[in-house]
Amino acid sequence: MKILVIEDDATTGTYIARGLREEGHVVDLLTDGRAGLVAATGGGYDVLIVDRMLPHVDGLSLVKTLRGAGNATPVLFLTAMGSVEDRIGGLNAGGDDYLVKPFAFGELSARVAALGRRPQAVEQETALSVGDLTLDLLTRRVTRAGQEIDLLPREFALLEFLLRRKGRVQTRTMLLEGVWDLSFDPMTNVVETHVSRLRAKVDKPFASELIKTVRGAGYRIDA
Repeated sequence: MKILVIEDDATTGTYIARGLREEGHVVDLLTDGRAGLVAATGGGYDVLIVDRMLPHVDGLSLVKTLRGAGNATPVLFLTAMGSVEDRIGGLNAGGDDYLVKPFAFGELSARVAALGRRPQAVEQETALSVGDLTLDLLTRRVTRAGQEIDLLPREFALLEFLLRRKGRVQTRTMLLEGVWDLSFDPMTNVVETHVSRLRAKVDKPFASELIKTVRGAGYRIDA
């Protein structure tokens, strides 16, 4: 496998890199979080071994940035921070495994091998579209026919929800639960109001209608 080790302790990093190379892996070793983030983004690695306490960019921020950009490379956190809260924080940040220092190289090797055997995760979508409408999940920009559309946060969330279920009818209850996180009907017209506002921005200025009302059922978006 091609493995990136991001570890600011030179002795530990060299020890890990040498051991993994002896097992036949291709290993790059970096000691800086910022450089590690750049390498991890474009290096085509099979597994990342990341210390939490790194200069310039800490390990948690590094992994959160990768996950936010849709990078699903398996990550093993290797750190002296071993409390339950630390482990939870690492896994919640996007880590796949967590090994506490001091460690046995045999266990590290076995964990790396297990991560390498996992099926490659499907790349996260970075954009959603229908017809000439595009929603960019990274920049949070919405455009139609090349024209940028300014949406409020809830309007953006509503459009994203509909686009992720393109071509399928979404009931009022589905929208309340998915966009407003409400498990009950508050007896308001919040859904109708926001759909109307969204239509005024993504449909009304253009020749065709994308957001359609399915009478007695709900709403659907398609070209």
